[in-house]
Amino acid sequence: MTDGFVAYDPARDRLHFLNLTATMLLESCDGSLRARELPDLLAAAYQLEVPPVGEVESCIVRLLDEGLLVCRDAPLAR
Repeated sequence: MTDGFVAYDPARDRLHFLNLTATMLLESCDGSLRARELPDLLAAAYQLEVPPVGEVESCIVRLLDEGLLVCRDAPLAR
């Protein structure tokens, strides 16, 4: 998709449509960054004055709930 990402979960027979921000977060969760670094990553990418901690946490929780991510640490644990 030009404005995001599509992921299919065959085990649950679910199709997920992710916007660009959720796609960026999903792709950034490759083990090279900790969850607490993600708000700063988005703030830099979108030139935000304040890192979107709550929004990132909500998105990560949703990706975990949908089975698109596997949690190694608590979301945004500091």
